Order: sequence, then structure tokens, then C-alpha cells
Amino acid sequence: MELKRVVVTGLGALTPIGNNIQEYWDGLKDGKSGCAPITYFDTEKFKTKFACEIKDYAPEDHFDRKEARKLDRFAQYALVSSDEAIKDAAINLDEIDKFRVGVIWGAGIGGLKTFQDEVINFAEGDGTPRFNPFFIPKMIADIAPGNISIKHGFMGPNYTTVSACASSANAMIDALNYIRLGHCDIIVTGGSEAAVTPAGMGGFNAMHALSTRNDSPETASRPFDATRDGFVLGEGAGALILEEYEHAKKRGAKIYAEVLGGGMSSDAYHMTAPHPDGIGVERVMQNCLRDAGMSPNQVDTINTHGTSTPLGDVAELKAISNVFGEHAKNININSTKSMTGHLLGAAGAIEAIASILAMEHSLVPPTINHTTVDENIDASLNLTLNKAQEREIKVAMSNTFGFGGHNACVLFKKWDA
Repeated sequence: MELKRVVVTGLGALTPIGNNIQEYWDGLKDGKSGCAPITYFDTEKFKTKFACEIKDYAPEDHFDRKEARKLDRFAQYALVSSDEAIKDAAINLDEIDKFRVGVIWGAGIGGLKTFQDEVINFAEGDGTPRFNPFFIPKMIADIAPGNISIKHGFMGPNYTTVSACASSANAMIDALNYIRLGHCDIIVTGGSEAAVTPAGMGGFNAMHALSTRNDSPETASRPFDATRDGFVLGEGAGALILEEYEHAKKRGAKIYAEVLGGGMSSDAYHMTAPHPDGIGVERVMQNCLRDAGMSPNQVDTINTHGTSTPLGDVAELKAISNVFGEHAKNININSTKSMTGHLLGAAGAIEAIASILAMEHSLVPPTINHTTVDENIDASLNLTLNKAQEREIKVAMSNTFGFGGHNACVLFKKWDA
């Protein structure tokens, strides 16, 4: 059977460096840091006192008070970003077949604040289980796509992918496959996360996963730098409208890019640490290239997982060198997490969007905060350090990996009208 072509026709973003697509792109190209001291709770007793929070966001600007009370922040972010993407795609909701429109969304954790608050309230009470009736539907990870479909009446496939930090990349790959196999015309996909809470920060601190650079939060996320000491927790959402090409063409939709393929693999090595030789990462990029029918020499840019952890950055770059060989020196490699922090389950979505925007504007966003060369990293690689670089980009790759050894990779091609 001949596979359908799949294109991107809409984008939406709510990130620590911009609350919509235009603001997000402006932050990316300017090398803006989204990291600052945490405002959500008192961090006096926490090892890490900073994160990449959403700025200037108020639920009442998007929801009425009654509706907002029923939604954890991760679900609010999903609705806000998907609304922007649907509007951007100029979808006429009265003219499409809603049975052929799905929502496949990624979330690594879901409603962590809701869970935390309800358990604390119970523990501090008299033992009587007085839980909020919205506790469960606010907390569960699948409620984000559920709310998106309910709002717009989309009656196609509807579910959440949960694979830690690879969640939204897995969601995009599932969406790609549903469309190219002919099961759907349109799928709203992406991911959201809102884990900047005492439980989230405390849990990651206990793992020694987070940076503790409290004296300089804005420079704490420093992928590939010799002095990196862990990732910076971020929050937000990214949404993409994936659409079957002929369907998009028929309605005269603007097309950002074509989704060429997706790859998945497992490290099968350790619960949280990457394989030191990057074997799983090598395989996921190879799988993605094979799925897309592309050769390594056709890739122009790679937005890496690049979390700013001592082990992960080295393993990923080693894998890139092994997969791309001499061509690796010709690729613009970057990590937009240096600006946004790590959005966990939403990382794959906002980083895929960054790759698509980079192709549209012929500009590779920088990897900021790099000051010290790491002798364990190949000096011949172009890591797009500290300043955006102009470049014609025809093919862009986006890597996303998660605790548990989950690896996902997506490949995009610039759309030539």
C-alpha cells in the first residue's frame, strides 16, 4: 500500500521564552534564557531554586473561573497551545469530517500539582477522605487530549503517549502513522507539562538530575559545556497540526513542512542513565532515516535532546558522529533546551516546532551559555554556540529521549510550494 504524505499546517506554543509561536521564535533566534528563580513556591529548603516557568500567564485570560478550576496547568497549557495551532491552520470546523480528526498528545507526568495538593490536604486532615471530585480527571495524563477533542468535537483517535521525556515525540510519530496509513485526515498532536512544583523539584533533586547553579540561573542550562551540572526543569506546551497532504492542498492550507519519518528505539540499559556509547541513540536516528527514505548526508540540522547533563550530552554527540560520519561536521547541531529548559513530556513538541521554524527562517537557533570546551566532545562538530547561524535548511532532525531508555526521533523537510 502506498503511504499518504503528511504535512504540518498549524503550530502553537506556550513556552518559558514566549507565549505564542511568534514570541517563541523571537526568543529562540535571540538566544533568550527562560530561566529565573521559582515564583510558584518557597524554595528556601530546596537544592535548586530556579526553573524555566511560563511568564505572564493567567488562567483567567483563557478560561472562565469555573472551567479553570477543573483543569490542571498541564491541561490548560495543552488547550491554549492547541487553540493557537488550530487557528493557525485555518481549519473550518464546520466543513471537516470530525470522525477523521484525532488528538494524540504527549505528557510524561500529567497533573502533578493536582496530585501533590490533594495528597497533602488529605495527610494534613483528620483522615477523612475528603478529596476534590475533580481530583482524578484533573490529574490523569490523558485528560489533555480529552479536553481538546471535547472542545472542538474531534471524534477520531484520542489518547496520550507516556514515555517520559520522549512522550510528545512518540505522539507525533503515532500521528504521522495514523495519517499516512489513511486512518485520519488531521491530527492535533504535541505535548504539555507542568511539573515545576515542590514534588517535581524535590524528586529530581533527589536524583541529582537538576543543575544547582543558584548563583546564576539564567546560565544554568548549558548543554555541551564542560561545567554543565544537570538539566533545568521547564514547563509549557507545543502543538502541531499534522494533515494528509491532499486534504491540506484541497482546502488551500498553508504548509510549514513535510513530516518525512519517525524512529524509535530503546537503550535497554539503565532506568535513568543513557548507554555510555550511545547505542540506542544511534539506532533511533538510523531507524528514523530509514523510515524517511533519507541518507545521513541529506540532514542539515539536528536539534539534540541536549539536556545539559554530564553523561547524556557526550553519549548523544558520540552517536551523531557514528551515524553521520564525516558529514557530522557539516550539520548544525544545537540544543534549544539551553533557552527553554527541559519541558519533559512537552520537549519533543516544542523542539520539533523549533526545527520547523528554523527551516522556515533559514536560521539555526543557538546553544547558549557555552563558555568552556569539554575535551570529551569532538571539537570538529558545529554546536551552534552562543549565536544563531544563518543557513538554508532542507532537512531537520529532532531528537528526544526519556527515562526508561525511550528514544524517539522525527525528521522534517522544508516545504517547497
